[in-house]
Amino acid sequence: MKISAKDEYGLRLLLRIARSDQPEGMSIPQLSEAEGLSASYVAKITRLLRMQGFIKSTRGHKGGYIMQRDPAEITVNETLRALDGALFDESFCGRHAGNNSFCTNSVDCSVRSLWHLVQLRLDDLLDNLTLADLIDNRSRDVSPLRPAVNQVAPSQQS
Repeated sequence: MKISAKDEYGLRLLLRIARSDQPEGMSIPQLSEAEGLSASYVAKITRLLRMQGFIKSTRGHKGGYIMQRDPAEITVNETLRALDGALFDESFCGRHAGNNSFCTNSVDCSVRSLWHLVQLRLDDLLDNLTLADLIDNRSRDVSPLRPAVNQVAPSQQS
């Protein structure tokens, strides 16, 4: 379970577009320069975000991308799932059975239970965190995250 580059950059591009005050939106070259990514990679991700209904393109030589939906209605979880899917997918176990045709732990797997629990906790957190929450809390002290941070044992806090 890893956050992919597509997840990271897709979320960053979406936030940059949402923060933009330019009526014509942000162009691929502007997004590319602002994020330090190649124009072709930005085009690939913006195409996916557009196809998923998060952004839309504006026409003209100064055209670019603007939000299609209100950032307050888009959850982080919805965005990440649209970009690269869930971090843990039940079909993972079937794809990692070693040399066998099925996993030897398929009946009673403690590890699968762990990943399922982690995914449930992540879903709970990310379903309650919107793009607007991330935009409104530029200080990096994102208020919806505070309860989760407070649950960390004192010996684990730095």
